[in-house]
Amino acid sequence: MTTVAKRLDKPNNSGTTKMFKNPILERLSRTHISVPISLFFGIAGGILFWGYSREAMPIDSLVFFFLIGWLSFSLVEYLVHRYVFHMNTDTKVKEDIQYKFHGIHHDYPKDKDRLAMPPVMSLTISTLLFFVFKFAMGDAVFGFLPGFVVGYAMYLFVHYIVHAYQPPKNLFKALWVNHGIHHYKNHERAYGVSSPLWDYIFRTMPRK
Repeated sequence: MTTVAKRLDKPNNSGTTKMFKNPILERLSRTHISVPISLFFGIAGGILFWGYSREAMPIDSLVFFFLIGWLSFSLVEYLVHRYVFHMNTDTKVKEDIQYKFHGIHHDYPKDKDRLAMPPVMSLTISTLLFFVFKFAMGDAVFGFLPGFVVGYAMYLFVHYIVHAYQPPKNLFKALWVNHGIHHYKNHERAYGVSSPLWDYIFRTMPRK
């Protein structure tokens, strides 16, 4: 049983809490959601432009690999949420990692400053991914990575609005409902935030 699951019966706090005693680390652990979203759309646009203008990548290839990158991120989002953020905390180290990565969000779901990785960490990971993907897939990286980071930006956007706003009266309401079930009723269902696709495929959609 994960630490998150153990706390399911406890009321969720609408406030916030400190993650680090060091004030600098504490400040770096917070960010307004608009910062990483703008950052990743800018990175995606720059890489796409470079791939088209400097690497002479055909537009149809860029679009194809962009969509593959976006779809790939949605799978990574699901797997990380399910197997990393909700890992079995059978050791103190795992419990500490899980809490800092995700458990704190379940305890304080309305803390809007902790709905995204800090920009410094986001930039570092994006840079590393560029070199890893460039090595693995060559010039396809100029379409794939933009799709991947836009997928992350859209995940951040959806995650923010489902916590910050009331659900709309249209088909997108399902995103609010699924994430609400994940937070307040069953932490072992509805791992997909930006899309329920992989919950359907892996049969972790909330039971009606």
